[in-house]
Amino acid sequence: MKINNCDTRPLARVIVVSYNSAAYVNRCLAALALQTEERFETVVVDNASRDADAIQLPDDPRFSLIRLSENTGFAAANNTGARGAEAPWIVTLNPDAFAEPGWLRALLDAAATYPDVAMFGSTQLSADDPTRLDGVGDRYAGFGVFWRGGVGRPALRPFADGETFSPCAAAAMYRRDLFERVGGFDEAFFCYGEDVDLGFRIRLVGGGCRQVGAAVVHHVGSGITKEYGDFSLFHTVRNGLWILAKNMPFPLILASAPLYVLATTYLLLFRWRGESARTVRRGLRAALSGLGGVLRRRRVVQAGRCVSQRALMAAMIWDPRAIRRGD
Repeated sequence: MKINNCDTRPLARVIVVSYNSAAYVNRCLAALALQTEERFETVVVDNASRDADAIQLPDDPRFSLIRLSENTGFAAANNTGARGAEAPWIVTLNPDAFAEPGWLRALLDAAATYPDVAMFGSTQLSADDPTRLDGVGDRYAGFGVFWRGGVGRPALRPFADGETFSPCAAAAMYRRDLFERVGGFDEAFFCYGEDVDLGFRIRLVGGGCRQVGAAVVHHVGSGITKEYGDFSLFHTVRNGLWILAKNMPFPLILASAPLYVLATTYLLLFRWRGESARTVRRGLRAALSGLGGVLRRRRVVQAGRCVSQRALMAAMIWDPRAIRRGD
C-alpha cells in the first residue's frame, strides 16, 4: 500500500454495516480500496449475517471485520464500529453504496474549507441509473416529517454544494468529537431516521451540515431492506415521532406537534393506503408505547442545547408543499 503523505495516521474511520449483503459489501470495499485519499481505516461490522463468511476484505491492513452474534440494527452497529476511533472523522457508508475514487478526498477537502461545519453529506446517484439522483441530503420539516432530498431528479454534473439539515448516513461524515459528545446514533431507532436524529442532536450543540457535490457514491437504495416489505415504512413512522418528541425544543414543539398531526393525517388520506396505512398505524402505536423512554432521553438532549431556536428553524423546511415536491 503506497501512502503519499509521511503521516499515515488515518484521517477518517469508515464504517460499513453488513446484514446478509456480502456481495454488496465486497463491491463497496473494492471501491474504497481505490480511493485517491489513502489515509483512512475501514471497519466492517456484520450483524450476524447468514453470508458473513463470503465477505472478502481487501489484502490491506486498513480493513478489518467485526462479527456480531446478533442483528443489533444499523444504529447500534455503527456505534460499535466507531468505538475506539482516534481519527478526527467518523464516516458511515452503506454496503450498497459504491464510492467514486475521489469521494473521501472531496469530503475531507470540504472539511478543511469549512472548519466550523460538523457534518458532510455525499451526492448519491442511483446505482441502477446514474443519470438520476438517489439523494442529496436529508430534509427535515418543522412539522416532523423527513425525507431524502432530490430523489429521482436528473443528475447533472458538476453537482452543487450547499446546506442541508443532516447528511444521509448512506454516505456521511461526522466530526468524531461531536459524534461522541451527543452519544452517537440512538440505538433504540434500530434503523431508518437514525441519521436525521443524529444530525438533529449535533445541530442542537451547534454543528451544521453541508452537502459536498464532488463526493459521489452510487447507491442501490434500500438494497438490503426492500425484501422485508413494509419494514422501512414502520421504522420511518415510529422513529419520525421519536425524533420530534426528543429533539424539538420547547416552546417550538408546541407549534410543531399539531402540524405533525395534520401532516400525518394528510399522508394517511392521500399517500398511504391499504396495507401501508395499516403499517403506519402500527408504527404510530409503537412510537407511543416507547414514548416514555424517548422523553427521558429528551431531558438529556435539551439540557445540552446551545443553539438558538431561530437558527434551528432556519435549517428546517416549513412549506408543506415540499413533501410533494421532494425538494
